[in-house]
Amino acid sequence: MKKSTTIFDFFKRKASNSLEANTSDATLPTTNVEENPDAPIEENLDIPIEENPDEPVEENLDVPFEENSQTKFQKVDMSSLQLKRDPGLRRQIYTYHVDQRDEIRRRYITLGPYQPRFKKIFKSEKGRSFQGSWYEDDCFKPWVEYSPKKDAAFCLLCFLFHKPTGHDGQNAFTVNGFKNWKKVRNGESCSFNLPYKACQDLMNQSQHIDRIVGNFTSEQIVNNRVRLKASIDVVRHLALQAIAFRGRDKSSTSTNRGNFLTTLDLMVSYNNNVVEIMAKAPKNAIYTSPQIQKEILHVISTRVKKAIREEIGDAKFCILVDEARDESMKEQMVVVLRYVDTAGFVRERFYGIVHVVDTASVTLKKEIYYLLSNQCLDIQNIRGQGYDGASNMRDLETGKGLNQMVTLQQPGDTRWGLHYKLVSNLIKLFSPTCEVLLKIMDEGNSSQKVEAESAYEVLISFEFVFILHFVNETMGITDKLCQALQNQSQDILNAMYLDDLLATVISFCKKRGIDVPDMNARYVARFGRSRHQQEDFKNEHYYKVDIFNAGIDSQLQELNHRFSEHAMELLTLSSALDPREAYESFRVSDICSLVDKFYPIDFTDDEKNDLKKELDLYKYDVVQHSGFKNLKNISELCQWMVRTRKSEIYPLICRVVKLVLTLPVSTATTERAFSAMNVIKTDLRNKMEDEFLLDAMMLFIERDIAATISTDSIIDDFKDLKRRRVPFS
Repeated sequence: MKKSTTIFDFFKRKASNSLEANTSDATLPTTNVEENPDAPIEENLDIPIEENPDEPVEENLDVPFEENSQTKFQKVDMSSLQLKRDPGLRRQIYTYHVDQRDEIRRRYITLGPYQPRFKKIFKSEKGRSFQGSWYEDDCFKPWVEYSPKKDAAFCLLCFLFHKPTGHDGQNAFTVNGFKNWKKVRNGESCSFNLPYKACQDLMNQSQHIDRIVGNFTSEQIVNNRVRLKASIDVVRHLALQAIAFRGRDKSSTSTNRGNFLTTLDLMVSYNNNVVEIMAKAPKNAIYTSPQIQKEILHVISTRVKKAIREEIGDAKFCILVDEARDESMKEQMVVVLRYVDTAGFVRERFYGIVHVVDTASVTLKKEIYYLLSNQCLDIQNIRGQGYDGASNMRDLETGKGLNQMVTLQQPGDTRWGLHYKLVSNLIKLFSPTCEVLLKIMDEGNSSQKVEAESAYEVLISFEFVFILHFVNETMGITDKLCQALQNQSQDILNAMYLDDLLATVISFCKKRGIDVPDMNARYVARFGRSRHQQEDFKNEHYYKVDIFNAGIDSQLQELNHRFSEHAMELLTLSSALDPREAYESFRVSDICSLVDKFYPIDFTDDEKNDLKKELDLYKYDVVQHSGFKNLKNISELCQWMVRTRKSEIYPLICRVVKLVLTLPVSTATTERAFSAMNVIKTDLRNKMEDEFLLDAMMLFIERDIAATISTDSIIDDFKDLKRRRVPFS
């Protein structure tokens, strides 16, 4: 039986007429929306689909609206659903299952309108284009979106409650996009009352019919917030300490209900009022279940990520990417963002960990793009990229623990500093190591005695001691280089001499009774290899040419491979900004060359000319300043310029400084992220979901932000995440 057309058709005709009247001179067409978006949608209002429900629905496809259709779209897995932010690419709301549309709408509302910041502007044939300044206009800010893919404007509110009617004009701000830039008049004639009202009604759960009928008192609402606040405090505490949430048995009779429930009971036990409030909680709204714990964690994690996005602002940034396998042997990719905040401090923030099916460049690029675009971070603002391919060395283990004493650490290729510590500690523990080997030779079994004797014979040879000290010296230099890559004036050949090294080795051997060979004598290979020795040369030649020079050449080749001529030129020109060098000789030409060669798109031709004028004034005003003399590096210079407001006087120079500081120095932050991952996802928690792992790592790593988020804001976001059984406001 066909449903009679009543008030719904009246509003549909009214919306359509309003749209047609504004199409020729529109800035935002009205979208067809029911008066009460919270009321259940009748089945005969669903959209028809093809007979094969497994086929994917085309995104941004507007189909005729048939009221009599009884067909339903299949539900999607909300836990793994990734919403596309670009309005030109995303799937229309009405193509989702009717029972999931409101939750998806809430997710889009929480994310806010997609407003990417970009420097490159796509201009039409008539020279007009979308203006980024419209994001800040009060008329446009709440709803306007921009699609770089389609170069068109969209309306978030219209998209959320759009239904297809067959009228092409209905799709102007929802499917096709708006490109008629000459008709934009500050949003004065925008008519989106229906979608705006529908959005308000959706998020205002206190006015939903079940809440009105429930007639909740203010005391009940306060008690609901108290119960939720207790759960939030426990979740945040456990996440900041990387402690597991659940136990094996959460029943009331269990002796081990898990860390969450145990900590919650302990915390509320100190306040009798809270104990009473917890005891009176409705059985269907206690808000302590594992799913609630995950939702709370996700809300806090989202808040942290938003804080990082706000901290970045419109600044340029670089990405640091590394990949490794977690405890469940999943390939995980970590993304860290490096940027300079408004106070002039260099920040390296963990921004996400993504499970990737493979490490192909196409796969990594796709995931990185989605991660950045999800928070309106434009890839055009990337000014540096750092990747570490050393994660294939998965079988190497390293020493752990902050209170570890001086021990012989096992080397790990992902951390060059451990090699240097290994060699350095072996020199310090040389005599005790020899004593241990002698003891094994006396008291060990037959196989242990053979291995100990062989190791001891090698250990007390002059050749081994020479190589040990040689490697210690070279790694000492490269370790300093890794810690301060901006200091490229260090020359490894000038930093170490053979004579000094020989003197150190000979002194070391004499103190420990190790035979020192005559450098003028003929070199004889050790362990019987002299029978196959064909060349005749002295010991001095062997240690100088075959070991010392060969080792230096190998080290220089490795450094040249890691630091190309292009990178060396960038670092050399950047050093002109170093306050220590600038105080002695301020190189204006190098700074101008730096901008011309490496940052041409960040400065217009007029700004390049103005930069030269700023540099001339900067040379006498800033470089000669008393506070400038105490600065030790470019990072301190940036902070000092912001603090003294010199950045406002010399904005172009400050921009250059920030761009240089954005350059990636190392991937140590990504390595620390993987260390945090191993702390959180252990062998006992190897079935952890990817989203839960991301949220837990976000709080654990960026704890300085997570600890400052107010509980009230978390409650509000938790309330808006989905439809709740009890009110919180």
